[in-house]
Amino acid sequence: MTYAITIRLTAEFAPTVERVRAALKQQGFGVLTEIDMRATLREKLGTELEDYVILGACNPPLAHQALEVDRAIGLLLPCNVVVRADGPGAILVQVLDPQVMVQLTGQADLRPVADEATRRLRAALDGLAD
Repeated sequence: MTYAITIRLTAEFAPTVERVRAALKQQGFGVLTEIDMRATLREKLGTELEDYVILGACNPPLAHQALEVDRAIGLLLPCNVVVRADGPGAILVQVLDPQVMVQLTGQADLRPVADEATRRLRAALDGLAD
């Protein structure tokens, strides 16, 4: 099962994280959480990792619709967005494919929500390539 929608950019890391935040906002997503995996693993384990940030993005109307179908869907929320270095001057931006909600739960009523979330997240990623 494919579970990620990915775009590869030639860019610097920190400005790309800010561009991703802005692109998500244009599509109605707010960033609720930000986890700096590089800093966390360095602090907790003393290990090194490439620049790697996980953003927890939420579109409240879509989240509400999903929760109306299945209260347990909160286990799959918010939409995780990963921004990570992929070699010199290259960045991967990946989002969890919202269709995973439908596949994992078997709830066909989630399909319209997943379709709209997918459309918006793809639009955000497409906007980064400009």
